Amino acid sequence: MIEARFYHSTAKGVQCDLCPNECNLSEGQRGICSSRICLNGKLWSEAYGHPCALAIDPVEKKPLMQFHPGTKCYSVACSGCNFHCLNCQNFEISQAKPSEVESLEASPEDLVGACLASHCPSIAYTYTEPLTYFEYIFDTARLAREKGLYNILVSAGYVNQKPLSELAPLLDAANIDLKSFSDNIYRRVSGGTLQPVLDTLLLLKDAGVHLEITNLLIPTVNDDMSMIRDMCKWLSSNGFADCPLHFSRFFPRFKMNNLPPTPLETLEKAQKIALEEGIKSIYLGNI
Repeated sequence: MIEARFYHSTAKGVQCDLCPNECNLSEGQRGICSSRICLNGKLWSEAYGHPCALAIDPVEKKPLMQFHPGTKCYSVACSGCNFHCLNCQNFEISQAKPSEVESLEASPEDLVGACLASHCPSIAYTYTEPLTYFEYIFDTARLAREKGLYNILVSAGYVNQKPLSELAPLLDAANIDLKSFSDNIYRRVSGGTLQPVLDTLLLLKDAGVHLEITNLLIPTVNDDMSMIRDMCKWLSSNGFADCPLHFSRFFPRFKMNNLPPTPLETLEKAQKIALEEGIKSIYLGNI
């Protein structure tokens, strides 16, 4: 473990200031993310140095279609997530404590060395929610930048502005999962809220990070075309017209096994709306 950043002491124990959940923890208690724990009056990151997934992926799988297409990236994940999405594709590792999953011991130097040895130009922090193991990706990203590697963040974007503003200068590209354009759906399906994700998009754009956005369309949940139009209007009016937008197809998973896969025509309707609202690059995923 390593002592976490972005927390302060409270009468109860500590409060984590990394994400909008702002978990107020007593001794021995874990945050919603399962990987940050209060011990001896301090907050610790249990995930640091313990990746549970390592792989070499096409950069298009992140998905990033306009960031060095045709290249590979060295993908890294640790357990934990500050959302509890009912449709989570990687729930076995995202909804687990570090002690509950198999993992390796790998320092930031080890990760960067493995990326270089694999001849990948990029290292991607992905699969779970990398911002919950902020300290690990920050140290790794800083070293990767020194070695001439690109840093890619694949995230739901649920983070406070101060930590993100420190990380953003080290990022070259990001794909942010904009789960819906409804605060109610965010609360009901993921356990979070919408505005912090929009704030993340704005900060990354202003920081000059290459940004692509994914919107997974779930039948009867977030596939209302008027809401999709509102989302696209917001994106266009806030400087994201040139930002690639991915409409992704849902498949039954985790606690949403009762729903059918997204019809292709739903994705095509969303694509048409996005084009009408000025989004210039739209990709359909999982088809």
